[in-house]
Amino acid sequence: MTLLKQTTKIAVFVAVALASGASDPRDIANGISIYEHGYCDQPYVVVTDDGAWVCVFTTSAEREGAASQYIVCSISRDKGRTWSDPVPIEPPDSPEASWAMPLLTHFGRIYVFYVYNGDDIRELPDGKPMRADTHGWYCYRYSDDNGATWSARRRLPMRVTACDRGNDFGGEVQMFWGIGKPIIFGDTAWFAFSKLSRYFLIDSEGWFYRSNNVLTERDVERVTWELLPEGDHGLRHPDFGSVQEEHNLVPLSNGDLYCVYRTTLGYAVESYSRDGGRSWSVPELMRYADGRPVKNPRACPRLWRCKNGKYLFWFHNHSGKDFSNRNPAWLSGGVEHDGRILWSEPEIVLYGEDRSDHTGRFSYPDLIEQEGRYWITTTQKTRATVHEVDAALLEGLWGQFEKTAPPAPDVIWRRGENMPQLPRVGGHGFSIELRLNDTMVNEDDFLLDARRADGRGMAVAGNGTLLLNDGEQQVETPLCGCSLKADAETHFVIIVDRAANIASFVINGRLCDGGEACQYGWQRLLPALGDVSGNAEAQAHSSVESYAVYTRSLRVSEAVARWGSLR
Repeated sequence: MTLLKQTTKIAVFVAVALASGASDPRDIANGISIYEHGYCDQPYVVVTDDGAWVCVFTTSAEREGAASQYIVCSISRDKGRTWSDPVPIEPPDSPEASWAMPLLTHFGRIYVFYVYNGDDIRELPDGKPMRADTHGWYCYRYSDDNGATWSARRRLPMRVTACDRGNDFGGEVQMFWGIGKPIIFGDTAWFAFSKLSRYFLIDSEGWFYRSNNVLTERDVERVTWELLPEGDHGLRHPDFGSVQEEHNLVPLSNGDLYCVYRTTLGYAVESYSRDGGRSWSVPELMRYADGRPVKNPRACPRLWRCKNGKYLFWFHNHSGKDFSNRNPAWLSGGVEHDGRILWSEPEIVLYGEDRSDHTGRFSYPDLIEQEGRYWITTTQKTRATVHEVDAALLEGLWGQFEKTAPPAPDVIWRRGENMPQLPRVGGHGFSIELRLNDTMVNEDDFLLDARRADGRGMAVAGNGTLLLNDGEQQVETPLCGCSLKADAETHFVIIVDRAANIASFVINGRLCDGGEACQYGWQRLLPALGDVSGNAEAQAHSSVESYAVYTRSLRVSEAVARWGSLR
């Protein structure tokens, strides 16, 4: 452990989590099933005028990319508790239909836009077989009876651009796909998608369809569509690599557009359009309000604008480069400021015990907002589910930008008192308040040590590492990629979330994300870790002026607000 010279006062808060994962709405196992099949993906929902939820998704009895891949809709009339049998929008015995995106017009019509292998192309020009769900025609159907029946198939015009001419087919076949849903501002609708220059998922760029009358025009023959941006090239940065895909967007309050997409840089990327999508700013790394880049692997980075005019962003909060590790999922809250979106520190919104690659990942979410409540849909590739989200969690994200101090959590332990028996850690959690003066912390020192002689208990090392020992197992959870050496009035929160089996660290109101040194700032814990109650008389370092333990786990937003209240 390196020497740590504390030149400022530091407050460290450790919260005790009492919620059980068995009833935790963030546990993906507690979600309600929409549909389960061999393959089930991208469950996106529109809420009709009579309050029904119409969910469209891609499915197959086989695997992703199988020839039997098709699109369906399912309807719930009780806020997601039960769902109808799927209604085919395209049948499973026709060419592949994939990646359906629904749009609800002002007069109640539901459009669904999707990729359709209309030319039945199943081989590359050299004769090698290929997946057939990311090429063909951009098609749509519509329903005027809330998803009960669907119109004949129609095709959107898609001009051939440089990306197409450079693809494996020389532009005779176009390769593309889309995620998310169309967005609306006034009477105008847009939706984003990603074109591909090479098979499979190579050299991608963003494009946008815009219609100024689809929301109001009942005669489908008179609906017009414009492909943007203008010119021969889509949205991408020349220095950000081949993978620039899964573009999705939201409107700002003045009608400007904001787009985010995924890369293999380990970060999400953002861009703005100030002219309705005709041109775009040079893409940049997406950033939190304080300027740190937002980490995300090659996984769907999903945007939403809520009815209150604020924003939510779904991502996975680590800098992996591939498709793995999509568990847990995090949310950041956004607010507008000077024509840009400022993003909050994030919270875990969903987690799961299963972390396998086949069924333990979740992605391609959607947000449902109705009567002041919020739900998120997602998929584990075989099972689509819906989960109600605690509105207080979302208000906390947005509230990070407010100046009002929240109520202080109930304290169960302060300096000078004996530490109480902690709840057993299996299924629960824990976390401490320390104020440090400028006393030197040596390599082997501990800021707080509540361990017994046999090692059982908990301790916080001088470098921020959390040690937990239940008498049989010891876990050392490092503060990785972040440092306690910070500016004045530094605030350090360790949140041990035993429901999700994750420990997080918040310094000066900023969640540690591992920086450039580590892929993750948060750390996984042993599920079987037992009782870590230790010595009732904790030993604090001479630099410690005060500490406390709370009756429940603090949310990240609470830690941010606590830091703000101390400034």
